[in-house]
Amino acid sequence: MNDHAFTDDSAPDGPDVIAETRTWLEQIVIGLNLCPFAKAVYVKNQVRFVLSDATTPEALVEELAEELVLLRDTPAEEIDTTLIVHPEVLTDFLDYNDFLDNADAAIEALDLQGILQVASFHPQYQFAGVAPDDVSNYTNRSPYPTLHLLREDSVERAVAAFPDPDVIVERNIETLDKLGVEGWTRLLGRKDNSRCH
Repeated sequence: MNDHAFTDDSAPDGPDVIAETRTWLEQIVIGLNLCPFAKAVYVKNQVRFVLSDATTPEALVEELAEELVLLRDTPAEEIDTTLIVHPEVLTDFLDYNDFLDNADAAIEALDLQGILQVASFHPQYQFAGVAPDDVSNYTNRSPYPTLHLLREDSVERAVAAFPDPDVIVERNIETLDKLGVEGWTRLLGRKDNSRCH
C-alpha cells in the first residue's frame, strides 16, 4: 500500500474509524455491489482514506479544501478518490446536510466545478421525502460522517461504461430490501448504525 493512499491517525484507545470505514466499503459498498465502480479503484489502492480531527465545520471546510487541492494535483493513477471521515463534527445529519453547501462553495472557490465533486455519506442519511427508517436511506449510510471526493471525469467514464446507471439505484434498493436493516448491521458487525459515536 502506498503511503499517500492511507492516512490513519486513530487513537489507540478509541474506535478504529478508518478500519470500520474500510469494512463498510468492502462489505457494503463493494460486497453488495452498491457502487459497481468502487471495486476497481479500491483494489488498485487508488482510494485515499483521511481521518479528520476537525471539531468544527470551519476546520472541516479547511481540510476539505486541502484535500480537494491534493486530489486536483495528484494523478488519478495514484489517488482516484478520497474519503474524508470526520467523526467529531457534523454528527447530526441536518447539520451535515447544511454543510454540503459549504463543500460546494469550496469547489467553486477553488475553481474546480466540473473537475471535482463531493458525494455525501452519513450514519443518519435520509433522502428528502423518505421516512428515516426506509431501507433506501442505507445506500448512503456509512459508519461515520464522510465526505467523498470524486473526479468528474472518473464518474463520467464509469457511468459511460454502465449501460443504464438508473438501474443501479433500483437494484440497490432491491438488494437492501432483501438484506434489511438487521442484515446491514450484521455485515458491519455493529449493533446500531443509525447514530453517530
